[in-house]
Amino acid sequence: MYFSTPTALADHPLAVVDVQGNGQQPPEIVDIAVLPIEPAADVRQASMRVWLVRPDRPITPDVTDGVHGIRNTDVLACPSWARVAEEVYAAIKGRVLVAHNAAVELRVIANHLPQWRPSLVLDTARLARAVWPGLPGGYGLSRLATYAGLHPPHIQPGERRHRAGYETWMTGQLLFALVQSSGLTWEQVVEAGSVADLST
Repeated sequence: MYFSTPTALADHPLAVVDVQGNGQQPPEIVDIAVLPIEPAADVRQASMRVWLVRPDRPITPDVTDGVHGIRNTDVLACPSWARVAEEVYAAIKGRVLVAHNAAVELRVIANHLPQWRPSLVLDTARLARAVWPGLPGGYGLSRLATYAGLHPPHIQPGERRHRAGYETWMTGQLLFALVQSSGLTWEQVVEAGSVADLST
C-alpha cells in the first residue's frame, strides 16, 4: 500500500508521528510510530517504524480499555525508552513533524527527547479546519478519515484504531488529501496548519 506525495510537499522531508501513552502524568510513551516522507517519493506502509515501549510506571486501565488497548503484559518484554530513544531521534531529526492535534505529540516527544527541537510542526486537525470549515461531526481523525474516504493500513495482529501505527498512517493520508483537495502551496499549508508556538 502506498500513496504519492503532492507537489506542494515534494521538496520537504516530513515525519508523520503518533504517540500513545501510559495514562500517567506526565505521560510515558508506550507506542510510537514514525512515517518518513521523503521529497518527491511515494509513501509506503513498509517504511513506517513502530516501537512498543515498556514504561517505568504502569499503563492505567482507563487508557488500556478506553484508548489503545495496550496492556502492561503486552510491553513487559519490550525495550525501555532509553533503549529506543536514539532510533526515534534519528527517524525524526531534521524533518518537519506532522501529527493530528500535534501539540500533544510535540509536548510528549519533546519531554522524551530534550535534545530535539523541530523547525516546524504541522497539525492536520488545524489544517482540516482551514480546508474544510464547518464540517459536521467535528475534526477528530476518524471523522476526517471517513469524510475523505481514506483507506486504513493493512492491520497486523494486535493492531487497531488508536494504535500509533494506525493513527500515523491515517494522518499521513489525511495530510495528502487536504493538500490535494485544496490546491494549497507549501507556504499556504504552513500558514494554515503550523503550530505557532513550539514551546507548548
